[in-house]
Amino acid sequence: MDKKILSRDGTPIAYTRTGQGPAVVLVSGAMSTGATVAPLAGHLSGGFSVVVYDRRGRGESGDMPPYAVEREVEDLAALIDAVGGEAALYGISSGGALVLEAAASGLPVSKVAVYETPFAVYEGGAKERAEYTERLTAALAEGRRGDAVELFLRLTGLAEEMIQGARQSPMWAAMESIAPSLAHDNAVMRDGLVPRDRLASITVPVLAVAGGASPAWLREATRAVAETVPQGTYRSLEGQTHLVDPQVLAPVLAEFYAQ
Repeated sequence: MDKKILSRDGTPIAYTRTGQGPAVVLVSGAMSTGATVAPLAGHLSGGFSVVVYDRRGRGESGDMPPYAVEREVEDLAALIDAVGGEAALYGISSGGALVLEAAASGLPVSKVAVYETPFAVYEGGAKERAEYTERLTAALAEGRRGDAVELFLRLTGLAEEMIQGARQSPMWAAMESIAPSLAHDNAVMRDGLVPRDRLASITVPVLAVAGGASPAWLREATRAVAETVPQGTYRSLEGQTHLVDPQVLAPVLAEFYAQ
């Protein structure tokens, strides 16, 4: 990250801007920094001015307690102001919930694209989210960062042997270091259900994209976003999963933003 701005509450937000053209801000999901979406920026920078940033509490950005979703919306407002006063947004996973909230909050946003925002559209989804929230809050309050990461990986459906394997891997220390930000993403997802009232208030076009090889519930959640916003479009990318290939996704986003 080569630049920093101050958000409304004084928190420094680190970002990088590449390319020329209309501004597009990329928003990462849980357990990630701006580096996660940087490869996508590389594929979009030929036609757009692409902003990649570290969300507050991770990477090179600061953090100012107490956390509130509204502070992250203000971070996006500051970024949009810094790059010309209007921008399109893209968010992956829980980052999608954040950009949808930003659009619903009335930020100067031209278009919004999301990839597989994991809203619970299945029976028991709200209860599952409530139990996760309770356990995550306790783990972080007690400094059990590794347990917090495990809880999140379990929530994503990762197999137990994969979780234990990850815990023995060299990347585990980095995952523990970013664990406190799991509370941020959990707050962004609220009760885990599709926020129909908020989505219905969005006045700009929304593209909701899912991977054709992703679990059915993720595809249904993505379709629910497209069907709830007034100007929504659903797209499925054949063969893709939650770990979407930037080379496959970028042309779809570029076409949507250029319309």
